[in-house]
Amino acid sequence: GSNRAGALGESVGMYSSRTQGALRELAAITRQYQSVAEGDRKTASSPIRHKVFISYHAVDAVEVLEFIEGNTDVFIPRAIGMEEDGSDIIDSTNVAYIRQTIKSKFLRDSTVTLVAIGECTWARKFVDWEIYTSLRSDPTPNGLLAVQLPSVAGSSPSIPARLSANLAPNGETGYANYYVPPTSQSSLRSWIQEAFDGRTSRASLLKVGGKLRERNSPCEPQ
Repeated sequence: GSNRAGALGESVGMYSSRTQGALRELAAITRQYQSVAEGDRKTASSPIRHKVFISYHAVDAVEVLEFIEGNTDVFIPRAIGMEEDGSDIIDSTNVAYIRQTIKSKFLRDSTVTLVAIGECTWARKFVDWEIYTSLRSDPTPNGLLAVQLPSVAGSSPSIPARLSANLAPNGETGYANYYVPPTSQSSLRSWIQEAFDGRTSRASLLKVGGKLRERNSPCEPQ
């Protein structure tokens, strides 16, 4: 209902028809790749692909769709709009239940979580929940990285607090890394590999962080 809607709401109807179409397309791509296993190669001679869960703000669905469609050689995508499938946890305050549901329905067998950074990604509670669950996954957490979408390239948008806590302070090493839009598939592939390797090599740097975000913050994309 309207009482719980953030600035951009929880219902798909709040988005433009183009954005709604992209959300449907993202759900279809996720179904298409659901049975493709972690490590699967596109062809026998192409590099190993990791299964990457994309955490994003629904308002950015068109850009997220373009990013995924341009990079299926690089990773096996999972990108589910919470709006379509998260109704049973939208109002939940039970952290264990939220985590269990996000793990079993959304993250599933992904090994890396990529946060697609747009102008308002920081404000969305579902993004916080997805990052939290990625960091808490048993027995191994998901690798974590963030990549700017082209619409924010060259700017410094706010980023989710739980992501920020896992970035390296001043050129040291952190559990997660944050990147500008990739200029090549090979750089994106190496970033994802770095996140995948960090699940074990940088596990001691992982910071699960504090309590879950309870609501969306007001944020209007300019």
